[in-house]
Amino acid sequence: MIFHAIKAGGVDTLIERYTRAARGDLIRSGIEKLKAGGLGNPAAAAKEDPHMNCPSWLRIRRLETASDRELEGLSDVLRDCVEGGASVGFMLPLTRGKAQAFWRGASASAARGERVVLVAEEQAGAIVGTAQVIWAQFENQPHRADVAKMLVHRRARRQGIGAALLAAAERCALEAGRTLLVLDTASDDAERLYVRQGWQRVGDIPDYALWPAGGFCSTTIFFKELRGTP
Repeated sequence: MIFHAIKAGGVDTLIERYTRAARGDLIRSGIEKLKAGGLGNPAAAAKEDPHMNCPSWLRIRRLETASDRELEGLSDVLRDCVEGGASVGFMLPLTRGKAQAFWRGASASAARGERVVLVAEEQAGAIVGTAQVIWAQFENQPHRADVAKMLVHRRARRQGIGAALLAAAERCALEAGRTLLVLDTASDDAERLYVRQGWQRVGDIPDYALWPAGGFCSTTIFFKELRGTP
């Protein structure tokens, strides 16, 4: 597998840069969670790295094997996003069984070294977001990877989680020697995030997929060249 250890001082520096504007919201949210008794010891079923911590109550870690609890949490995020109208490969109704089967497959793929699965979670252990870095499958693309399934639960949005996940995904790619990332999105909010993060918009493909409730939607292609530390 091409997984390399996340270098000390790398991702936390990136997250600090990309989430500085949201730090106030994160701290206020963290205080509210403390008052509500929402902090505890997170489950550690995957490899953890102290340098992938986010400000306040959020942390990002790389998932190498998924426990039943983590499968439940990832499935909750996926189902919430699809129920909210996100075009991410699934139609309504998305059953829990189908969502769990997807994450079992993604976890097995990560264990084979085909991808990285990142999770964003509260300190109590609840998963509120996720993203994947999928290594290119062909030998003539050893420098490239795809960013996919970047999802944030609706209750946790607009707090810098998407930016932190994207920063961590970029760092994982760099540590694995990948210098070109590609992604596509059907979300206007996600488009704005990618532009802020320095991604280049290529263009739209009309009628690319279906919305979860039916009807065609377009997708927008982005890429980013990674040179040194992003």
